[in-house]
Amino acid sequence: MRPEILFPLFAEVSTLKGVGQKVLPLVQKVAGPLVRDLVFLSPTGLILRRPMTAADAVEDQVGVFTVVVDRMIAPGKPGVPLKVRASDDTGFVHLVWFGGSPQQIDRLLPRNETRLVSGKVERFNGEVQIVHPDVFRLDGDDQPAPAEPVYPATQGLTSRQVRKLVRQALTTAADLPEWQDPAWLARNRWTGWRQAIEALHAPTSLPELEPDAPARQRLAYDELLAHQLALARRRAARQAHPAPVIAPGPASDALQTALPFRLTGAQARAVAEIRADLGSGTRMARLLQGDVGSGKTAVAALVMADAAASGFQSALMAPTEILARQHHERLQPLLDAAGLTALLLTGRDTVGQRRAALSALADGSAHVAIGTHALFQDAVAFHRLGLVVVDEQHRFGVEQRARLQAKGEGVHMLTMSATPIPRTLELTQFGDLEVSRLDEKPPGRTPVTTAVLPVERLDEVAARLGRAVAEGAQAYWICPLVAESETGDLAAAEARAADLSKRLGLEVGLAHGQMAGAEREDVMRRFAAGSLPVLVATTVVEVGVDVPNASIMVIERADRFGLAQLHQLRGRVGRGAKASSCILLYGSGEQGLGETARERLEILRNTEDGFEIAEADFRLRGGGDPIGLRQSGFPAYRFADPIRHRDLLRAAADDARLILNRDPKLDSPRGRAVQVLEALFDWRDGRTSD
Repeated sequence: MRPEILFPLFAEVSTLKGVGQKVLPLVQKVAGPLVRDLVFLSPTGLILRRPMTAADAVEDQVGVFTVVVDRMIAPGKPGVPLKVRASDDTGFVHLVWFGGSPQQIDRLLPRNETRLVSGKVERFNGEVQIVHPDVFRLDGDDQPAPAEPVYPATQGLTSRQVRKLVRQALTTAADLPEWQDPAWLARNRWTGWRQAIEALHAPTSLPELEPDAPARQRLAYDELLAHQLALARRRAARQAHPAPVIAPGPASDALQTALPFRLTGAQARAVAEIRADLGSGTRMARLLQGDVGSGKTAVAALVMADAAASGFQSALMAPTEILARQHHERLQPLLDAAGLTALLLTGRDTVGQRRAALSALADGSAHVAIGTHALFQDAVAFHRLGLVVVDEQHRFGVEQRARLQAKGEGVHMLTMSATPIPRTLELTQFGDLEVSRLDEKPPGRTPVTTAVLPVERLDEVAARLGRAVAEGAQAYWICPLVAESETGDLAAAEARAADLSKRLGLEVGLAHGQMAGAEREDVMRRFAAGSLPVLVATTVVEVGVDVPNASIMVIERADRFGLAQLHQLRGRVGRGAKASSCILLYGSGEQGLGETARERLEILRNTEDGFEIAEADFRLRGGGDPIGLRQSGFPAYRFADPIRHRDLLRAAADDARLILNRDPKLDSPRGRAVQVLEALFDWRDGRTSD
């Protein structure tokens, strides 16, 4: 239950004065539905006001002037601004409005009256001018503050109105019990929570808006600690759930013997870590993180053989039918050699195929099921499901993975991702999981030569592509991102496919996100079979098909892509014996290639190590709102920036484990304060602070 001390913060924003039916949806849009959401709404800017006179006014700064109103110059025709001339002892200050009635302005600035006016100073014909100034009475309650925080606004709700609501919301915030360790507070020289939240909303200088400002650091750490506590609790709850004990057996040995290669050190280490989990008697939830081509499938095959050796079934779920079929084709010979039966289940199976597959899963004659979303449908029943493997886990929702896992008792789960992320960010996205890393490539992988060229050399690239295709090569051509419009992306892809078909004098495949799934998979299947020499695609399409003969990757306007995305695309070549190349075409234009874009492309040219690339990407993102992270499934933090606050994140993860190890029921004085923290941020039930 929510602690009573938080009740005022969790009241609806409609309980605040001035939030009626008209304003309510605007406040909810800007901040959220709760009073707490206004308290958590950080200022995005700061207006700094300086007392000035007409003589010492500084252009482009915000000044406060004490002036006497002289006269109004009403517009003589539409479109001409309304002007008021005012003055102080040193000269004139002209006040300008584009719109507004003379009567309204006259009431605001009566002639021969003294007023305070504030706004950004401009110079027009040598005279001081302020457009749409703020006006204050000398004896009024509302005076121009030396520093005024700027808040997000929307049509019908100004920043100043939001500020007033924030100040009102702050009065409901109690002095909360201290949940942070006193020594940690002292070391960082942080104030208590109430003082920090007040300081957040009362900045006096621009550095106080930065993530590294003490008040913001304190609040960010609170949020990170609440999230890490939730993840630690989730992990503890999972580990308390009994699960089948799975151990290697003859089937595992037979499958390992059937592998056409020796495991790398990283693969052997990952297998050992997974087997330790499977043999623990508690439910496994482990992420197998490995670069493209690092051998995740072989690791999965071995542990699925372990499950079969212990009398359990496994399910491997892939996001698309073509990837599911690819897994089935790869795994079938290995599983056959181990005496195990695998079947494929997709949404396009015939009635007879589906009936036979469902029967084999229900009676236990099938040891491994490989498929798409079809695996977690209600009609699918397993005889004794013990292990679920999810490929490209980010393509499935939590609920989808849980539905498959629920088809057995205490089912272990192994998720796989080909998108390496920095270790620090693992704590935010996968903090409730154990993580295994495949940081070595199996022998035999062909290095990919990466070239960075200006888009002006596209004709030369296309000519070289034509010669390579004539010699039997296959190539991907990835089209550029056009603004943020899938329609624009599609038009660019269609135009490029037509252009290449004309240049090369042969059929060029086209795959994009607006095609029907069956049609798109048919094109990709033809490319995989070698009947299409070139595949033009947009980035919204899954191009993760294993085509060993594909040895050329051209990425048009590579400077518009993210570093991790470029690395993933490049990983589609170099999967066979042929020497492979990736050509990154960048747009030069009038201003040339930006420094960050240039560094990104240089990193791609110099390394194929996905983890090194992920760390570089992490470094290049710098500070600010990590929107890219949020779009990739990272938590939507209010105060924390996982990049700028990475040291705090690591400390919060350690602190969360320490708190729960020492006081698992949180019934000590600090434990009770920690419960207030958890309730304040609402991470415990899986919701984010949004």
